[in-house]
Amino acid sequence: MNPDLDASALIAEDEPLLAAHLRHALQQAWAALRVVGLAANGTQALVRTLALRPQIVFLDIRMPGLDGLEVARALAEDWPEADAAGFPLLVFVTAYDQHAVQAFELQAADYLLKPVQPARLARCLERLQTQLQAQQEPRPDAAPPFEDLVGRLQQLMQAAEPAARRPSERLEVIAAQQGAVTEMVPVDEVIYFEAADKYLRVVTAQREHLIRLSLRELLGQLDEQRFWQIHRGTVVQARCIARAVRDEQGRTTLELRDRPERLAVSRVFAGRFRGL
Repeated sequence: MNPDLDASALIAEDEPLLAAHLRHALQQAWAALRVVGLAANGTQALVRTLALRPQIVFLDIRMPGLDGLEVARALAEDWPEADAAGFPLLVFVTAYDQHAVQAFELQAADYLLKPVQPARLARCLERLQTQLQAQQEPRPDAAPPFEDLVGRLQQLMQAAEPAARRPSERLEVIAAQQGAVTEMVPVDEVIYFEAADKYLRVVTAQREHLIRLSLRELLGQLDEQRFWQIHRGTVVQARCIARAVRDEQGRTTLELRDRPERLAVSRVFAGRFRGL
């Protein structure tokens, strides 16, 4: 390992003592690594990474707000295409069981298990330095780094998904309250769901409703074969998609049956529609 290799990093960890310990360990092992920011929750991690553009991000898996995987996905969606080559290397810091760790090892830049051990941290930093140096010498036959990263994130999200949900857990009717009236909306009539601040928009062919439910909570109650996530804030019923259209910049939008608006598909989920 080269302690004099210049690089920048951000640490996202909601426990201050663990964040301080990791920062100190990094300074001891890699003197030239500059920790340019700290984040105490997932939202801070997303905002500060986009603002500071570090080369490496150490992401705790379990954080308030967005978790580490959601931050990774949001970064892939929001990172400017003009700076695709500058997308950071992601290191997941986790206390997950070995099965999950194997998925991270295959799909992420690297992972660290809590509590972080010096020998394991040294191997992680060697791997990061190797990848940073490789970025400076791209091979002409290699896939574009950002496209490769998005593909790996897609695989990581799938590997981290829970086992198929039992039918008894699936939502069939949504209770949407407006004043003294509660509308009972069959899930089969919903064209798409969209996150809106602290609410969730429930959109049917004729109506829209607002409910107090997070998209994360909703996803655990939907049949993933019928409802496809196309953005971190949008889930659409597959049979309601008329067509997927990709523009000259490679951005994909969906045209719907029975609704005039078009829905944007993020880069993380665009692979589902390739070849259509």
